[in-house]
Amino acid sequence: MNHRRIAVVAVAAAAALTLAGCADSQSPAPPASAGTIPTTTEPAASKNLPVDATDKTSPAEPGSKLTVTDIRTGTHDGFDRVVYELGGTGAPGWRVGYVDRAVQDGSGNEVEVAGGAILQVLIDGSAYPFDSGVDQYSGPQPVLAAPGGSVVEVNGAGVFEGVTQSFIGIDNPGTPFSVYALTGPARLVIDVAR
Repeated sequence: MNHRRIAVVAVAAAAALTLAGCADSQSPAPPASAGTIPTTTEPAASKNLPVDATDKTSPAEPGSKLTVTDIRTGTHDGFDRVVYELGGTGAPGWRVGYVDRAVQDGSGNEVEVAGGAILQVLIDGSAYPFDSGVDQYSGPQPVLAAPGGSVVEVNGAGVFEGVTQSFIGIDNPGTPFSVYALTGPARLVIDVAR
């Protein structure tokens, strides 16, 4: 009887494991709402809280050809977020820091940016749409952020010599920020403390 009971338990356990494996692999993913960022590749918010206002840099993956396809802003507990979604191949690099004036690379024209400070975003590994094979962002300029936060607006996403240049209007000078990249799709994320 003991052998029979053990066999029944073993068969039941194997069936439960099989069903659990099937449910995980065949269950549809929860629907994503528009403008949300998948949390599976995003570090925990507590690890991302911006702590300083120093320049942030990271090199692009060699051979990257990326074009900005969307720009979004969002509000979270403790920080505002700016997301540059990218299409093409590779992984972006960046050089992000505060500047006194928003001056467009190539032309030298000044760009109007609302706010008390300007954060310049340079995305390395960028390409023109004919090189990346994707359409570039053609939405509103500037992209306005929700009122009352640290981020006021995002202006520009022009490519010049393999670099996309953009400016983020920040409410107060010296506000801490952090920068990181996500995948699936490729995104450059700037979190600005509130």
